Order: sequence, then C-alpha cells, then structure tokens
Amino acid sequence: MKEKKRVLPFVIKCIAVPAAAMGIIYLLNIPYQKIDDEKYMDLWNLRMLGNQIPEDEIDFANIGSSHGAYNFDYTALEELGNTCFNFGNASQTYTYDLALLKEYGKYLDDECVLFIPVSYFSFNNETVNDTEAQALSVKYYHCLSPQNIPDYDLYTDIVTTRLPILSAGEDILKLCPNLNLTLTAQAAEGDDNSINVEEFADRARQRYERHFAGKEEYFLPKRIEELYAIIEYCRENSVTPVLITTPFSQYYNELVSEDFLQEFYATINKISSDTGVSYYDYSHDDRFQYNLEYFSDSDHLSDAGKQYFMGILQDEVTELQEALR
Repeated sequence: MKEKKRVLPFVIKCIAVPAAAMGIIYLLNIPYQKIDDEKYMDLWNLRMLGNQIPEDEIDFANIGSSHGAYNFDYTALEELGNTCFNFGNASQTYTYDLALLKEYGKYLDDECVLFIPVSYFSFNNETVNDTEAQALSVKYYHCLSPQNIPDYDLYTDIVTTRLPILSAGEDILKLCPNLNLTLTAQAAEGDDNSINVEEFADRARQRYERHFAGKEEYFLPKRIEELYAIIEYCRENSVTPVLITTPFSQYYNELVSEDFLQEFYATINKISSDTGVSYYDYSHDDRFQYNLEYFSDSDHLSDAGKQYFMGILQDEVTELQEALR
C-alpha cells in the first residue's frame, strides 16, 4: 500500500510536468505566431491570392528568383484593365516555381502569358550554403500545401507553421520588446539615390561571386529538367510560356566568361528549340547595361528601370502583344 502511495505522486508528476510545459509553449506560441508571420511578409500576396483575385483571372504573370520578383512592374498593363501577378521570390529555384504553379495555377487565365526568367544561376542554386537552402525551403511551408512542398517533412511543418516557437531561436526575445538588444545588422552607410560607380562595380563583383564562386556545376540536369516540366505544365494548362533573361549592368556582364555564356546560350537555345517557346535576351541590351540609373544594383532594375523594361516588353514580345489585342 505504501509503495502505491509513493508511485501515484510520481505518475502525477510525470504527467503534469510535460502537460504544463506544453501549455506554456502553446501560450507563448500564440503571440509569437504574429512575430513569425512578419518574417514572411513577402509571401503575403500568395497567401491572400484567393481573396484578391478569382480563379482563371490572371492575364500576365511571372515566376523566378529575384530577377523575376524585382524586375517586373505590371502597373502599365493593369491600367489597361489586365490582372497581373508576380510569383517571383528571392533565391527561388525552378523547383519552387513549379510547386507554386501547381498550387496557384488555377488563378491563371487560359490564355495567360507567363514570363519565365532564365538567369545565369537558374540551372544551379542561388543559395550559397545549407543554412540558406534550409531557410528557403522553410519559407514555402507558409504558402504551399503539403502535397506541393518539395521533399515535405512533417517535423519541419510542425516547428515552422504549427508551433514556430519551437524554432524561434533568438527571435524569441522579440516577445520581450523592452529588452534593449541589437540583434540585427545595421544598414550600409551611403545608400542614397546617387550612383557611386566604384561602389556599384564592387557590388557587381560581390553579386558575381555569389552566383559563380564555389559552384562545381553550373548546369545541373535536374534544373534543366524542371524548366522543361514548367513549360510542359504551361502547355497542359493553355498558358503561354515566355523565356526571358532580364537586363544586367555592364559591370556584371564584364565579369562573366565567354565559355560560360556559350554553354548558357547553347542550353537555352536547345530548350527553346525543343519546346517551341520563344526566348528574349536583354542581358546585354545597350538600352540598359550602360545606363546605371535603370538599376538598383548590378543585376536588379530600379523603379524607373522596371517601368522602362515593361514598356519594351510591350513593344517587342510577340506573345504579350497578341494577348493585349
């Protein structure tokens, strides 16, 4: 009898302590969920897409990495009464482009024109290490259904979307806003509207190093296959795909070797020939590469550059012109 009396309190403790811990975690998770959501504000348009745009409504769209996210401005097309959407996101590979199309393709009109950016790093990975790759993967748990998440993992889903408090790390301190801690890097000085050519060229070298340094293979068969799969998805869903390389500045272009460019264009031209999809190349366009006011950095357009670029696409891209008729 005495033995039972000693066991019962022990059993109660074994149940009560984990239950209390889970209760605390759950309560902390409620306010932290709002903090975590702020990290993924760039996905907000995707998460709200169904509330903003009906199905089969988007006339013009693009996918792609930062060259898609930051180089397309659809203001002029929207003023003409078109519905447009940018599915691009920083470091986004064709893997996630295809996943987004499978998830949100129902919002594309049957005659939608879809711009598919083809950048120098498109057939490799823009992420430079495993930490970046993991952060990129986690992001899509916030906007894709499990069946469309590449290499879906239930544990990752739980600690990133269900109970993000479990993977908060230093961010958990944001629950105590009165703590006077500096946890983020300061912005670089001298960022204004003026163009410092020397600084611009230095940033071009940094961008080039990010895209090319340490890469053992620039043209992964998996990436090429994924681009074919994206084009096939478009064909099956009556979407018009358009391959496009967006403008680069002269300071970026002068760093890229001729050997690389030969293989790059051989790859693109083969894909274009195999599929019958048009390819438009603005990487070395003199209207852009020598006019730094059209760039926010060496390979991303400024607001003025994006507007000018869209005007050129309206004048020169046959598929866009036909869709506007």
